[in-house]
Amino acid sequence: MKTALTLALIALLAGGLALAQDQAVRSDLTPEDLARVARVTAPTTDFSKPENFEAKPAGAGTTTFAPNADSFSHFLDNLSFEQEEQFKLGNALFRKIWVSSPSSTQASDGLGPLFNARGCQSCHLKDGRGHPPFEGQAENVSMFLRLSVPPEADDKRVALDGVFAGEVGDPTYGTQLQDFAVPGLQAEGRMVIDYVDLPVTLGDGTTVTLREPHYSVADLAYGPLAHNVMLSPRLANPMIGLGLVEQIPTEDILALADPDDRDGDGISGRPNWTIEPVSQSVMLGRFGWKAGMASIRSQSAGAFAGDIGIATPLVNLPHGDCTERQTECLAMPTGVQDRLGPSEAPDPVLDLVTFYAQTLGVPERRNVGDAAVLRGKAAFYGAGCASCHVPKFVTSRDAENPAHRFQLIWPYSDFLLHDMGTGLADNRPEGQADGQEWRTPPLWGIGLTETVSGHTFFLHDGRARNLVEAILWHGGEAQAARDAFAQMSQAQRDDVVAFLESL
Repeated sequence: MKTALTLALIALLAGGLALAQDQAVRSDLTPEDLARVARVTAPTTDFSKPENFEAKPAGAGTTTFAPNADSFSHFLDNLSFEQEEQFKLGNALFRKIWVSSPSSTQASDGLGPLFNARGCQSCHLKDGRGHPPFEGQAENVSMFLRLSVPPEADDKRVALDGVFAGEVGDPTYGTQLQDFAVPGLQAEGRMVIDYVDLPVTLGDGTTVTLREPHYSVADLAYGPLAHNVMLSPRLANPMIGLGLVEQIPTEDILALADPDDRDGDGISGRPNWTIEPVSQSVMLGRFGWKAGMASIRSQSAGAFAGDIGIATPLVNLPHGDCTERQTECLAMPTGVQDRLGPSEAPDPVLDLVTFYAQTLGVPERRNVGDAAVLRGKAAFYGAGCASCHVPKFVTSRDAENPAHRFQLIWPYSDFLLHDMGTGLADNRPEGQADGQEWRTPPLWGIGLTETVSGHTFFLHDGRARNLVEAILWHGGEAQAARDAFAQMSQAQRDDVVAFLESL
């Protein structure tokens, strides 16, 4: 698992096509470039000094500003001057606050009628990580509940090559609980979180108290949820480096997949295939907590409709997530205007927001040569963390945007699904991901979470209040790595945290 990509490339260069994982090798590179990529992406064995280019996680696009609250909001350093203008226009739309219809600000109306946020920036504040409600905070601003029910025998979802599009929403409340509404309409309800303390004793006798969340819904305004509804909390993910992730060749991600654990290392990552609405084809999912989206454009359009209630040409739902049973919602006015086209946010809006998301940079790493960071990196590798949090990829030479082409990037993810055990399970399938599987989240930028977002809540629902708690929640395929961390001395654990905080 740890060297699947390297072994596959070596097999090709040796003249054989029977690859280690029976996967195709990327076609954008010459044999010389394949050999070069194999060398630079091979896992390091030298932890005495930083690797070449390790401080530049986004390659030539790495941003070099001093760390501050805006560290995630800078464009790739290798954008052209003309592209900077597109980025700034997209940024303005990303920050835009939408209002209910009808409104005198006709370019901004169409909010809801039911919604979770008034704009993209409301959840992705400073382009960073969302959080559960702070103590005493009544409203959720960057966390919501996904809703779905098991599909019935006459599943009416679009299907292609055995892959189904999306999930089956609750018959009344749709695909996510909307905790806000426009004037004259009731919100759907509110998420309730109850935490139970869970003490964990580490190998050196240290006790860490985890908090185990339990979720329910209160103040339902439109009747009961379905008896078989499945709830799953979601925090907003950081926005950095998304365009570079989009340009990691599918072949390189698939080369890391080992669904049957044929190499016996206990890691059996597998892809989540999804129907990409732009091309109407089956593509590899790589975005979202369960890798349910294949492209930034489709992810953006889905968020416009589901989170804000704004229709775009790709997901043209002027009433957002309103269902047939919510007649009051469907009777509310929308922001569709004939002079602007058939959707509330016409083509330039989605185009520019997509471009913005594709061209956000990744901050330069800090302290890469620090002794504690290097020791922590060695411990990170030694515990097996790099089996899933794969450090390096090289992006496609064929990327449409020159800024994304042939860059050595360091996201620390394999973008595959892994069984993370019962402790983290939401018991809600998404696409081909089951209720215990999650996509490996990228780690780049994680050390600047508090600087940018003002908190240190991690994992899909923010249950972990720091990096140590996040590691201790790992189970399933990550159990061995978690146990190795738990058996470390306090000094060794501090080194691992120092390494993660340098990312």
